[in-house]
Amino acid sequence: MLESNRAQGGLICAASLLVALIFIAGLLSGSWWAVAIPVALLLSFVIGLVFWVGWTIMTVDVQTEDVEASREVDKQSEDTLDPKE
Repeated sequence: MLESNRAQGGLICAASLLVALIFIAGLLSGSWWAVAIPVALLLSFVIGLVFWVGWTIMTVDVQTEDVEASREVDKQSEDTLDPKE
């Protein structure tokens, strides 16, 4: 398993170098697409990430009764462990 992880890491490094070379070649050729495409991808990723965070906050299931009951149990257990008398 360790060797396959290293191989995957090597492939990721090689792919990132290839993308970097293509990007640099695009910049040197004067193509604005070399800038526009990565910016569009990054912006899309950030927008998707912000949407996911909002969706997670919007759909989280909060059960306040359970939290209050848990606090009462914790308070009762503290009273039995640390009597004030």
